[in-house]
Amino acid sequence: MSVSSSTQNEAQHSQAETEVIVRVDSGADHPDTKINMSEPERILSLVGGGVISVAAFVLTASRRRLVGFGLALLGGELTRMGITGNSRLYDAVGVNRAVLGTSRQVSVPHQQGYKIEEAVLIRRSPEELYNFWRNVTNLPRIMSHLESVTVLNGRRSHWVAKAPAGARVEWDAEIINEVPNERIGWRSLEGSQIDNAGSVTFKGTPDNQTLVEVTLKYDPPAGAIGAAIAKLLGEEPEHQVREDLKHFRERIESGEISLISSTSPI
Repeated sequence: MSVSSSTQNEAQHSQAETEVIVRVDSGADHPDTKINMSEPERILSLVGGGVISVAAFVLTASRRRLVGFGLALLGGELTRMGITGNSRLYDAVGVNRAVLGTSRQVSVPHQQGYKIEEAVLIRRSPEELYNFWRNVTNLPRIMSHLESVTVLNGRRSHWVAKAPAGARVEWDAEIINEVPNERIGWRSLEGSQIDNAGSVTFKGTPDNQTLVEVTLKYDPPAGAIGAAIAKLLGEEPEHQVREDLKHFRERIESGEISLISSTSPI
Protein backbone atom coordinates (compact mmCIF):
# COMPACT_ATOMS: atom_id res chain seq x y z
CA MET A 1 0.00 0.00 0.00
CA SER A 2 1.37 3.44 -0.91
CA VAL A 3 2.03 6.14 1.66
CA SER A 4 -0.58 8.44 0.11
CA SER A 5 -3.35 5.79 0.17
CA SER A 6 -2.47 4.87 3.77
CA THR A 7 -2.69 8.52 4.82
CA GLN A 8 -6.03 8.85 3.03
CA ASN A 9 -7.43 5.79 4.82
CA GLU A 10 -6.32 7.16 8.20
CA ALA A 11 -7.96 10.50 7.46
CA GLN A 12 -11.22 8.79 6.48
CA HIS A 13 -11.10 6.71 9.67
CA SER A 14 -10.57 9.77 11.89
CA GLN A 15 -13.52 11.57 10.30
CA ALA A 16 -15.84 8.60 10.59
CA GLU A 17 -16.85 9.16 14.21
CA THR A 18 -19.39 11.96 13.95
CA GLU A 19 -21.57 13.26 16.74
CA VAL A 20 -24.69 11.41 15.58
CA ILE A 21 -24.05 7.99 14.08
CA VAL A 22 -26.30 5.04 13.31
CA ARG A 23 -25.47 1.39 12.69
CA VAL A 24 -25.34 0.32 9.07
CA ASP A 25 -26.44 -3.18 8.08
CA SER A 26 -26.48 -4.62 4.58
CA GLY A 27 -29.85 -6.27 5.19
CA ALA A 28 -28.61 -9.61 3.91
CA ASP A 29 -29.70 -11.35 7.10
CA HIS A 30 -33.15 -9.78 6.98
CA PRO A 31 -35.06 -10.88 3.87
CA ASP A 32 -37.82 -8.28 4.20
CA THR A 33 -35.93 -5.12 3.34
CA LYS A 34 -39.01 -2.98 4.01
CA ILE A 35 -38.54 -3.57 7.74
CA ASN A 36 -35.49 -1.55 8.72
CA MET A 37 -36.25 -0.63 12.36
CA SER A 38 -35.45 -2.56 15.52
CA GLU A 39 -38.26 -3.74 17.82
CA PRO A 40 -37.54 -1.09 20.52
CA GLU A 41 -37.64 1.61 17.85
CA ARG A 42 -41.02 0.40 16.62
CA ILE A 43 -42.48 0.35 20.14
CA LEU A 44 -41.16 3.82 20.94
CA SER A 45 -42.46 5.13 17.62
CA LEU A 46 -45.95 3.90 18.47
CA VAL A 47 -45.80 5.45 21.95
CA GLY A 48 -44.35 8.73 20.63
CA GLY A 49 -46.87 8.84 17.80
CA GLY A 50 -49.74 8.45 20.25
CA VAL A 51 -48.46 11.15 22.60
CA ILE A 52 -47.82 13.60 19.76
CA SER A 53 -51.21 12.88 18.17
CA VAL A 54 -52.97 13.73 21.45
CA ALA A 55 -50.97 16.96 21.68
CA ALA A 56 -51.95 17.77 18.08
CA PHE A 57 -55.64 17.28 18.90
CA VAL A 58 -55.39 19.58 21.93
CA LEU A 59 -53.61 22.30 19.96
CA THR A 60 -56.09 22.07 17.10
CA ALA A 61 -59.00 22.37 19.54
CA SER A 62 -57.38 25.47 21.04
CA ARG A 63 -57.23 27.03 17.56
CA ARG A 64 -53.48 26.63 17.15
CA ARG A 65 -54.35 24.73 14.02
CA LEU A 66 -51.13 25.18 12.07
CA VAL A 67 -48.96 23.77 14.86
CA GLY A 68 -51.55 21.09 15.56
CA PHE A 69 -51.61 20.08 11.90
CA GLY A 70 -47.82 19.76 11.84
CA LEU A 71 -47.80 17.63 14.97
CA ALA A 72 -50.61 15.50 13.58
CA LEU A 73 -48.50 14.72 10.51
CA LEU A 74 -45.52 13.84 12.73
CA GLY A 75 -47.65 11.68 15.01
CA GLY A 76 -49.14 9.88 12.05
CA GLU A 77 -45.73 9.20 10.54
CA LEU A 78 -44.37 7.83 13.83
CA THR A 79 -47.43 5.59 14.17
CA ARG A 80 -46.94 4.33 10.62
CA MET A 81 -43.29 3.58 11.38
CA GLY A 82 -44.24 1.65 14.50
CA ILE A 83 -46.82 -0.44 12.68
CA THR A 84 -44.83 -1.16 9.51
CA GLY A 85 -41.31 -1.19 10.96
CA ASN A 86 -40.17 1.02 8.10
CA SER A 87 -38.34 4.34 8.37
CA ARG A 88 -38.21 6.42 5.18
CA LEU A 89 -35.13 8.18 6.55
CA TYR A 90 -33.36 4.85 7.01
CA ASP A 91 -34.37 3.90 3.46
CA ALA A 92 -32.88 7.12 2.12
CA VAL A 93 -29.49 6.69 3.83
CA GLY A 94 -29.30 2.90 3.45
CA VAL A 95 -29.59 2.02 7.16
CA ASN A 96 -31.10 -1.20 8.50
CA ARG A 97 -31.43 -1.65 12.26
CA ALA A 98 -33.78 -4.62 12.08
CA VAL A 99 -30.81 -6.90 12.75
CA LEU A 100 -28.10 -5.49 14.95
CA GLY A 101 -24.71 -6.92 15.72
CA THR A 102 -23.11 -6.60 19.14
CA SER A 103 -19.54 -6.40 20.33
CA ARG A 104 -18.09 -8.09 23.39
CA GLN A 105 -15.00 -5.90 23.43
CA VAL A 106 -16.45 -2.39 23.61
CA SER A 107 -19.72 -1.07 24.99
CA VAL A 108 -20.42 1.34 22.11
CA PRO A 109 -18.61 0.13 18.96
CA HIS A 110 -16.94 2.51 16.53
CA GLN A 111 -19.39 4.33 14.22
CA GLN A 112 -22.34 3.74 16.55
CA GLY A 113 -24.08 5.79 19.18
CA TYR A 114 -24.22 9.43 20.22
CA LYS A 115 -21.41 11.50 21.69
CA ILE A 116 -21.66 14.30 24.25
CA GLU A 117 -18.77 16.54 25.31
CA GLU A 118 -19.13 19.21 28.00
CA ALA A 119 -16.69 21.07 30.25
CA VAL A 120 -16.77 23.38 33.27
CA LEU A 121 -14.25 25.35 35.34
CA ILE A 122 -14.46 24.82 39.12
CA ARG A 123 -12.51 26.59 41.88
CA ARG A 124 -11.24 23.42 43.51
CA SER A 125 -8.12 21.31 43.05
CA PRO A 126 -7.95 18.39 40.60
CA GLU A 127 -7.27 16.05 43.54
CA GLU A 128 -10.45 17.04 45.39
CA LEU A 129 -12.67 16.73 42.32
CA TYR A 130 -11.08 13.46 41.20
CA ASN A 131 -11.70 11.89 44.61
CA PHE A 132 -15.32 13.01 44.53
CA TRP A 133 -15.96 11.43 41.11
CA ARG A 134 -13.96 8.30 41.91
CA ASN A 135 -16.47 7.51 44.65
CA VAL A 136 -19.16 6.69 42.11
CA THR A 137 -21.92 6.62 44.74
CA ASN A 138 -21.64 10.44 44.70
CA LEU A 139 -22.72 10.73 41.07
CA PRO A 140 -26.54 10.62 41.60
CA ARG A 141 -26.06 13.75 43.73
CA ILE A 142 -24.88 15.71 40.70
CA MET A 143 -26.37 13.87 37.70
CA SER A 144 -30.13 14.46 37.52
CA HIS A 145 -30.82 11.42 35.32
CA LEU A 146 -29.21 8.98 37.77
CA GLU A 147 -31.30 7.33 40.49
CA SER A 148 -28.56 5.26 42.11
CA VAL A 149 -25.07 3.83 41.69
CA THR A 150 -24.13 0.79 43.78
CA VAL A 151 -20.50 -0.32 44.15
CA LEU A 152 -19.94 -4.00 43.29
CA ASN A 153 -16.16 -4.05 43.78
CA GLY A 154 -13.17 -1.74 43.32
CA ARG A 155 -13.80 -1.26 39.61
CA ARG A 156 -17.37 -2.34 38.91
CA SER A 157 -20.70 -0.78 39.84
CA HIS A 158 -24.44 -1.06 39.08
CA TRP A 159 -26.25 2.01 37.70
CA VAL A 160 -29.96 2.88 37.58
CA ALA A 161 -31.07 5.86 35.48
CA LYS A 162 -34.26 7.62 34.45
CA ALA A 163 -35.40 7.24 30.84
CA PRO A 164 -38.02 9.09 28.75
CA ALA A 165 -41.73 8.62 29.54
CA GLY A 166 -41.03 7.62 33.16
CA ALA A 167 -39.08 4.46 32.30
CA ARG A 168 -35.87 3.25 33.96
CA VAL A 169 -32.75 1.63 32.55
CA GLU A 170 -30.04 -0.30 34.41
CA TRP A 171 -26.53 -1.43 33.57
CA ASP A 172 -23.27 -2.59 35.11
CA ALA A 173 -20.14 -0.55 34.40
CA GLU A 174 -16.43 -0.97 34.96
CA ILE A 175 -13.57 1.51 35.20
CA ILE A 176 -11.15 0.77 32.37
CA ASN A 177 -8.82 3.78 32.42
CA GLU A 178 -7.66 5.54 35.55
CA VAL A 179 -4.91 8.07 36.23
CA PRO A 180 -5.13 9.34 39.83
CA ASN A 181 -6.11 13.02 40.04
CA GLU A 182 -6.26 13.27 36.23
CA ARG A 183 -8.68 10.89 34.51
CA ILE A 184 -11.40 8.26 35.02
CA GLY A 185 -12.72 6.22 32.08
CA TRP A 186 -15.51 3.66 32.16
CA ARG A 187 -17.75 1.51 29.97
CA SER A 188 -20.90 -0.56 30.41
CA LEU A 189 -20.65 -4.34 30.48
CA GLU A 190 -22.21 -6.84 28.11
CA GLY A 191 -25.91 -7.37 28.73
CA SER A 192 -26.62 -3.78 29.82
CA GLN A 193 -29.95 -2.20 28.91
CA ILE A 194 -28.11 0.81 27.48
CA ASP A 195 -24.62 0.60 26.03
CA ASN A 196 -22.45 3.52 27.11
CA ALA A 197 -18.90 4.63 27.76
CA GLY A 198 -17.32 7.81 29.02
CA SER A 199 -14.51 9.64 30.71
CA VAL A 200 -13.93 12.62 32.95
CA THR A 201 -10.63 14.51 33.10
CA PHE A 202 -9.36 17.02 35.65
CA LYS A 203 -6.84 19.65 34.50
CA GLY A 204 -5.46 22.32 36.80
CA THR A 205 -5.24 25.90 35.49
CA PRO A 206 -2.78 28.71 36.37
CA ASP A 207 -5.51 30.59 38.27
CA ASN A 208 -6.08 27.67 40.71
CA GLN A 209 -9.17 26.31 39.01
CA THR A 210 -9.79 22.87 37.54
CA LEU A 211 -11.15 22.25 34.07
CA VAL A 212 -13.52 19.27 34.34
CA GLU A 213 -14.16 17.73 30.92
CA VAL A 214 -16.85 15.06 30.53
CA THR A 215 -17.19 12.88 27.44
CA LEU A 216 -20.11 10.45 27.12
CA LYS A 217 -20.93 8.05 24.33
CA TYR A 218 -24.14 6.05 24.44
CA ASP A 219 -26.46 4.00 22.29
CA PRO A 220 -30.12 4.66 23.24
CA PRO A 221 -32.31 1.56 23.73
CA ALA A 222 -34.31 2.57 20.65
CA GLY A 223 -31.45 4.06 18.64
CA ALA A 224 -31.96 7.20 16.58
CA ILE A 225 -35.73 7.09 17.02
CA GLY A 226 -35.36 6.93 20.80
CA ALA A 227 -33.03 9.92 20.82
CA ALA A 228 -35.44 11.93 18.67
CA ILE A 229 -38.42 11.12 20.90
CA ALA A 230 -36.43 12.02 24.02
CA LYS A 231 -35.73 15.46 22.57
CA LEU A 232 -39.40 15.96 21.69
CA LEU A 233 -40.32 15.09 25.27
CA GLY A 234 -37.84 17.64 26.61
CA GLU A 235 -35.24 15.13 27.81
CA GLU A 236 -32.25 16.05 25.69
CA PRO A 237 -29.07 14.42 27.11
CA GLU A 238 -26.74 17.23 25.99
CA HIS A 239 -28.78 19.80 27.90
CA GLN A 240 -29.01 17.55 30.96
CA VAL A 241 -25.24 17.07 31.17
CA ARG A 242 -24.55 20.77 30.64
CA GLU A 243 -26.99 21.79 33.37
CA ASP A 244 -25.74 19.08 35.74
CA LEU A 245 -22.15 20.30 35.45
CA LYS A 246 -23.25 23.90 35.96
CA HIS A 247 -25.15 22.98 39.13
CA PHE A 248 -22.24 20.81 40.30
CA ARG A 249 -19.92 23.81 40.12
CA GLU A 250 -22.40 26.02 41.97
CA ARG A 251 -22.93 23.49 44.76
CA ILE A 252 -19.20 22.78 45.17
CA GLU A 253 -18.12 26.42 45.20
CA SER A 254 -20.93 27.44 47.56
CA GLY A 255 -20.01 24.67 50.00
CA GLU A 256 -23.38 22.93 49.65
CA ILE A 257 -21.45 19.78 48.75
CA SER A 258 -18.50 19.06 51.03
CA LEU A 259 -15.67 17.36 49.17
CA ILE A 260 -14.05 16.24 52.41
CA SER A 261 -17.09 14.16 53.48
CA SER A 262 -17.75 12.84 49.97
CA THR A 263 -14.46 11.19 49.09
CA SER A 264 -14.49 7.96 51.07
CA PRO A 265 -12.65 5.17 49.22
CA ILE A 266 -14.59 2.62 47.17
